[in-house]
Amino acid sequence: MSPFSWIKRFLPRGLYGRAALILIVPVLGVQLVVSSVFIQRHYENVTEQMARALALDMNLVLERFASGGDAAGRATAEALEIELAIPPQSEPGDRRLFYDLSGVVMIDVMRSNVPGVTAVDLVNIDDDATISVAAGAGHPAMDMTVSRRRVSASNPHQLLVIMGFTGIFMTALAYLFLRNQLRPIRRLAKAAEAFGKGRRVEYRPAGATEVRSAGRAFLDMRNRIENQIEQRTLMLSGVSHDLRTPLTRMRLGLSMMEDEQGAADLIRDVEEMEVLLNTFLDFARGEALDDPVETDVVALANRVVDNARRAGGQVTYDGPERGDRVLMRPDAVHRALTNLIGNALRYGDRAVLSLTLLEGALRFTIEDDGPGIPPEDRAAAVRPFTRLDSARNQDRGTGVGLGLAIATDIARRHGGTLRLAESARLGGLRVDLVLPR
Repeated sequence: MSPFSWIKRFLPRGLYGRAALILIVPVLGVQLVVSSVFIQRHYENVTEQMARALALDMNLVLERFASGGDAAGRATAEALEIELAIPPQSEPGDRRLFYDLSGVVMIDVMRSNVPGVTAVDLVNIDDDATISVAAGAGHPAMDMTVSRRRVSASNPHQLLVIMGFTGIFMTALAYLFLRNQLRPIRRLAKAAEAFGKGRRVEYRPAGATEVRSAGRAFLDMRNRIENQIEQRTLMLSGVSHDLRTPLTRMRLGLSMMEDEQGAADLIRDVEEMEVLLNTFLDFARGEALDDPVETDVVALANRVVDNARRAGGQVTYDGPERGDRVLMRPDAVHRALTNLIGNALRYGDRAVLSLTLLEGALRFTIEDDGPGIPPEDRAAAVRPFTRLDSARNQDRGTGVGLGLAIATDIARRHGGTLRLAESARLGGLRVDLVLPR
């Protein structure tokens, strides 16, 4: 495992989120680099140059005090726009705000270039700077107050504001362009997801060349699959039509035989062949002739139970009395539930159909009191034409091993799944048909 794999838990999983991250990270990186390199270096150098110029003016005032006396010193200070306070009013020690980075440079320059500096006060509500100088070389102790603008570049935040608004504007603009490129990908994903659930969504390739190529490849694949399903259905429908005619003639001929006992046995064979033929057709036809519609799932479950009861089966329903309407292929789901209940009654005496409405899915559960299927054989049980003689009592009925295969195929066409387990209620087999909603 990579040492940085934990970072993946905090990264966005959606395409839009990752695209936004790709846009925002470089913009923020550029702004941080510019802020740390340009702003810090540039404004520190500007502050140092301006502070050195102020130090020259202050030294000139001190020299005028020493050579020309108090009047000359005050006149020079007034001409240079430096306010004097004699004696000084400031307390010893330097003061500045914690975020005042240029103040550090100014304090260093003042102490290095002006002799006798005792304090540099940069905390002032009028945005002034006060430099305290001790007496010496013919001048008295004093406070020199100047506007902070003479030392620091004016409005240094303007560049940050411009960078921020420009970064936001460019990010939004790039996101709009990127969204137009991502929209065809999302439409392709929705079309592919719907096709996996057995629904056909209108889709037209759009977007960049690569996205259009993927879209055309998906349409070609969908058309080939639909053509194969249609050809399989038509072929087996034709086989069914061709085989039913001789079977009907055989039934008619057998009914006219004098040996009633022998004819009855052969008629049962013919009837079994017709059942097998219909089962083959159900498996081949799947849900090709069934369109998705909004279906009352509770009414569908009750209808399946009622049909099984009329056929003499001991089946009960356990679920809500009223439910939501779900988009599905009702005939296909009805066929799947009928096959599952038929299997349950073939190998057991009682069956229970339960319905559970989940968040984003619904689950039909069929349980019986038969011998069940061992866990190691459940994967093979859902494959077509598989009969588990060691697991199920084959003397209880006939079949070709397509009941679970038909239900599995219908579940997959809806984007769902079919699970086999042991029934805790009846002790036999439990089959969960889970469909998205």
